[in-house]
Amino acid sequence: MSTADVVVDTEAKARVSLTGSRRSYIVSPIYDWSFFIASPLLALGLGLLLGDTPFTEDSYLFDFEKSLVDFAIGTFIFAHLVIVIFRSHLNPKIFRLHPARFTLVPLLLFAAMMTSNWVLISCSVLATFWDVYHSGMQTFGLGRIYDARAGNQPQAGRRLDWILNLYLYAGPIAAGATLMDHVEDFYEFAEVGAVFFTAIPAYTASKAQVISWLVIGTGLPFLAFYLFAYWRLWKAGYRVSPQKVALLLSTAACSIYAWGFNPFGMAFFIMNFFHALQYFAIVWWAEKGNMARILGCEGRAWGKPLALLLLLSVGFGYGVFVEAADGNSANWLFGAFLVVSLMHFWYDSFIWSVARKQV
Repeated sequence: MSTADVVVDTEAKARVSLTGSRRSYIVSPIYDWSFFIASPLLALGLGLLLGDTPFTEDSYLFDFEKSLVDFAIGTFIFAHLVIVIFRSHLNPKIFRLHPARFTLVPLLLFAAMMTSNWVLISCSVLATFWDVYHSGMQTFGLGRIYDARAGNQPQAGRRLDWILNLYLYAGPIAAGATLMDHVEDFYEFAEVGAVFFTAIPAYTASKAQVISWLVIGTGLPFLAFYLFAYWRLWKAGYRVSPQKVALLLSTAACSIYAWGFNPFGMAFFIMNFFHALQYFAIVWWAEKGNMARILGCEGRAWGKPLALLLLLSVGFGYGVFVEAADGNSANWLFGAFLVVSLMHFWYDSFIWSVARKQV
């Protein structure tokens, strides 16, 4: 083999290696680290930077008192909830799979809430806890995509990851400083005279220490089992994704510190900021071509910027509207906002399937 052949062969191998490396990411190394993998740590740093500053003090906005930080994160949260429509309703391939779920179910749920305060309040409380579960499942889903990128089977370690992400999100809440912030939502049942449910916060407060030890006492053994189980999978041919490991570590550090200790009262901001950021990033990656098609500018140089403007306008336009209406909205408007939230949680459970190769 000549020197020239060696050089060509070396360059070819380098290109294959680089391609393989990029394939282990969802989009690209810079994109993934910025919006998926390191976003929990970014949110943690931002939350600590803003905590205990004038931005967290109440200011008069839209006829009610709310800090700029609360207004901003509320807008971001509701913005990410509504942009699911670009995946569910405006992606023809996905819509054809579940037409009744995308049309009939939200209408029936809204009608039920408008005819029964029991349903309305139950859905409101459900949204609080479903949000926690849903957030864990987003990290779970990203991890499963990284596993698929590494060449692993969709079912390999799936149950282990599901349980781990429940511990990462719900565990620090149950064992930490923000437990009562979540459980106090049960007081809403006082409006329908449900004494049983309104007693839950006081009962939970009395058992807070027991709950903390229960989470720690089961969480640590599970973590040991998780590592052992994955070691066995690795011995059997499972390929470890460094991206997935980094994502889980950054999420765990952020969740434990934010939910567990609530520095400066910024846990809600920190956890929701990176969750919404990840969601905007995944929707843009998956649906930017579809958005350009909707606008009739697919394949044109200005198509992507216009599609991005559409995504941000729809998302943040809705977010600002909800935040501006907060505290002054009629029952029907509150019900409509609640339907959007619940449908977002539900739709996300089946429109991003790794097993069906939808991502």
